[in-house]
Amino acid sequence: MSELVARTGRHQQRYEGGCRLVAGCIPYRFRDYCEDDNANSVKVVELLMINSPSGPGLLFPKGGWENDETAEEAAVREAIEEAGVRGDLMDFIGYYEFKSKTHQDDCCPEGLCKAAMYALFVKEELELWPERSTRTRSWLTMSEAVESCRHKWMEEALNDFSTWRAKI
Repeated sequence: MSELVARTGRHQQRYEGGCRLVAGCIPYRFRDYCEDDNANSVKVVELLMINSPSGPGLLFPKGGWENDETAEEAAVREAIEEAGVRGDLMDFIGYYEFKSKTHQDDCCPEGLCKAAMYALFVKEELELWPERSTRTRSWLTMSEAVESCRHKWMEEALNDFSTWRAKI
């Protein structure tokens, strides 16, 4: 098997209206939970979050949406590169605007970003992935994920995910 390599650089980066366009996902899975020994179990949703190499708190995988891919393809790629997971992209959750402190450039001097976020049903956790040396994965319950979100906009995406999840 050949090793996966993360994309780097900004030469293919998409911009729109002074914003850097990014795509990401909220990776999730179901776990059986049994409160007692009577074998009555329920399905609990667990969310995958990753650490940030630049500070405290946890994040959902996301990154630059490039010219040669759709937002959906970018979200799937970022899940593989940053979190080392593969799965099925289930649905669009929403667009979220935020200001990046670390990604200001000539095309976006204010650091404004617009993220397209999707729900990703995880089917596989990779042993080797491009950012494994700088990222750790954490599976969390919904309440743990809300408490752990590093950014307010990700908390908003998580709330929208919860609303979406209740509909299916």
